[in-house]
Amino acid sequence: MEIRNLMTFVQVAELNSFTKAAEELGYSQSTVSFQIKQLEKELDCLLFERINHTISLTEKGIELLRYAQQISHLTDEFKENFTDSHEISGNIHIVTPDSVCEMMLTRNYHDFYQHYPKIALKFSTADTDDMFRILDHNEADVIFTLDSHVYQQDYIIAKEERISTHFVTGANSPFANRKNLSIKDIIDEPFILTEKKMGYRRVFDNMLARMSLEIKPVMEIGRTDLITYSMEKGVGISFLPDFVTSRKVAEGTLVYLDIIDFEIDIWKQLIYHKNKWISRHFKAFIDYVMEHEFTTTDSP
Repeated sequence: MEIRNLMTFVQVAELNSFTKAAEELGYSQSTVSFQIKQLEKELDCLLFERINHTISLTEKGIELLRYAQQISHLTDEFKENFTDSHEISGNIHIVTPDSVCEMMLTRNYHDFYQHYPKIALKFSTADTDDMFRILDHNEADVIFTLDSHVYQQDYIIAKEERISTHFVTGANSPFANRKNLSIKDIIDEPFILTEKKMGYRRVFDNMLARMSLEIKPVMEIGRTDLITYSMEKGVGISFLPDFVTSRKVAEGTLVYLDIIDFEIDIWKQLIYHKNKWISRHFKAFIDYVMEHEFTTTDSP
């Protein structure tokens, strides 16, 4: 049995596509199909059901995938341990909400780079549901969520922390100095929010729905810096994590509103799949994040 065919099988199974696997491996689609047929012939079983241009693993395919992933991890470990270089290098794909992606690129990355200049970080953005789909198909190494608390047996939570959130507005807003406000006092004001269904925005909308309320924002955008800038200029109210706004609140350009009847539970969690192979460079990244506040401390 050729390891190459097993590695192709892993790519097809994890990406759920012959076409995507071919692109990832740099093969033609016909080559990928031939390798899978070779494997099926050698094992004398069907590995994929092919119906209407879609594929799904058979029971035997699911069983083989577990073994093939272990072989893939051992092969990578063998290559890594036999390399002459003592410098940790590799690529890590991180999927985050838009607001966190921006901060991961601007806060503390320089320090991480000083420690590990040969580790390349690739950032993508997605909503929480897509993040877990991406993780399940091994299309990313790790995800960073800002959402309600997640726990499933298939995932490892490398780091987590409950975060504070507030309604926030410009310092000159008529609501700035008012106490004991209700959500209904501000519900009809112009709101600027992050995109619908993205992380904490989804939790926020669900809470409003339970209260039979709805906000129709005047603007939706993933760039939290533009949201805070607009509020500083006197436009609108938003609902944001404190790590986005704490510096500007301390500087006096933004203020937290005293809303007494609205509270949601938001967590930041760094998560990877339990079957993820822990390479040297991936372990270095996880260890760094465990020891440092890699993303969301709003330092003065």
